Amino acid sequence: MEAVAEPGNLAGVRHIVLILSGKGGVGKSTISTELALALRHVGKKVGILDVDLCGPSIPRMLRAQGRAVHQCDSGWVPVFVDQEQKVSLMSVGFLLEKPDEAVVWRGPKKNALIKQFVSDVAWGQLDYLVVDTPPGTSDEHMAAVEALRPYSPLGAIVVTTPQAVSVGDVRRELTFCRKTGLRVIGVVENMSGFVCPHCTECTNVFSRGGGEELARHAGVPFLGSVPLDPKLTRSLEEGGDFIQEFPHSPAFQALSAIAQKVLETPAQLS
Repeated sequence: MEAVAEPGNLAGVRHIVLILSGKGGVGKSTISTELALALRHVGKKVGILDVDLCGPSIPRMLRAQGRAVHQCDSGWVPVFVDQEQKVSLMSVGFLLEKPDEAVVWRGPKKNALIKQFVSDVAWGQLDYLVVDTPPGTSDEHMAAVEALRPYSPLGAIVVTTPQAVSVGDVRRELTFCRKTGLRVIGVVENMSGFVCPHCTECTNVFSRGGGEELARHAGVPFLGSVPLDPKLTRSLEEGGDFIQEFPHSPAFQALSAIAQKVLETPAQLS
């Protein structure tokens, strides 16, 4: 018997996009955040749902650490991270008493929290909900995909870096999508070159083209390559104003083009 969507808190969300990666450390949370900001830049109202329970890094990126999450009649109220209130965020990081606390839970408890995150956050009206998932293809992934399936997600963006090792792990992620019936919007290659802060020339630190080749082999769209920008990295590390600085980064051009492809992705017929 198929799960039926309870209208509830996701009723006002038009499109749900999952950000997946078969490997940790490929910048999945960064891509989730940058994609959300690129969508906001073209006037969309965006929510970020951070279900990476063991590494909830997005609150720090958006200078929202330590913000209190309040409850209303319909559940948790997400935190607005920009003055215009166009980007809202819900993360397990808001529920930890200390930022360095670890979520040392067994699978069933993690899965229950993911389901609760899907059903009990009062998002209101959103154009896009970007869901940052843990790395890998674990049962936490299954919990996230199963909980979101009744709401007909737009699909998944799969993040890789150019190296063959990363591409191999991401190939497994594409198999996971196929087995769970989750549409792949496309592949993004992150860290595909280093932008010199002085002359802005882009150097390929790692190999290049792995993401594009992977997408071609798998028969899914290649959405684009996002370079490493040391200025943006420093902004994240030093708690700078990532939201304001993002549009001035070389990564912004790449993410804007990727966001445009997401905007052009037609909704699936349920």
